Amino acid sequence: MRQILFVMILVIIVFSCEKNTEHTMTVSGNIKGLKKGTLFLQQFKDSSLVDLDSLILKGTGEFSFSHEIEEPDVFYLYLEKEDNNDINDRIVFFGEPGEMTINTTWNAFDKDPEVFGSFSHDKFVEFSQMLSKFNLKDLELAQLTLTPEFQQDSLAMDSIQKRMDQNIVNRYRYALNFGLNNGDSYVTPYIMMTTALEANPKYLDSVYKALDPRIAESRYGKALKAHLEKQP
Repeated sequence: MRQILFVMILVIIVFSCEKNTEHTMTVSGNIKGLKKGTLFLQQFKDSSLVDLDSLILKGTGEFSFSHEIEEPDVFYLYLEKEDNNDINDRIVFFGEPGEMTINTTWNAFDKDPEVFGSFSHDKFVEFSQMLSKFNLKDLELAQLTLTPEFQQDSLAMDSIQKRMDQNIVNRYRYALNFGLNNGDSYVTPYIMMTTALEANPKYLDSVYKALDPRIAESRYGKALKAHLEKQP
């Protein structure tokens, strides 16, 4: 009887292992402090955010998802908590095949989650952190235009506008330089499509031509090519 049980367990383990392929993305981790909630793995498909998988969590914040993906892409972890608060409940990450770990807390779910195991996500964070600095600069300058002392001074307002315009130029420069220096990353065409489409097509074309062939043939690589082909 024990031998039969052992064989059955072994078969189950082998079968489970065989289900994973070179295209399997496994995302596991822990949501510290979570007692009850539902966690969703999500992705945008055809402009709609769809649920790829879900898991009901009770008494523990430990989770694990496995999903077959064609290539690295943007995914989301959405936590539906029973706290009547829909704020700060979604983590965005750049997933890729292999083992990934995401650790966070239930009350600050999307605030600085720890993400390990994805080179693409590391690049995504590198870019996003710099982009946030440009966005913060935009906010600071916009707030200045609301103060009475600046509103009553046309020269000061012109100066602020010039600084805002320059910040936009600097943001595009950073995005384009990032793209030229990271032609081997799936993150690059995604960034071009989401943050740099208004840049000069000549520079976008330079980024596209610097892409590794496998990146150029990716979902966002093809989208970038299609965008460039529409330019006059």
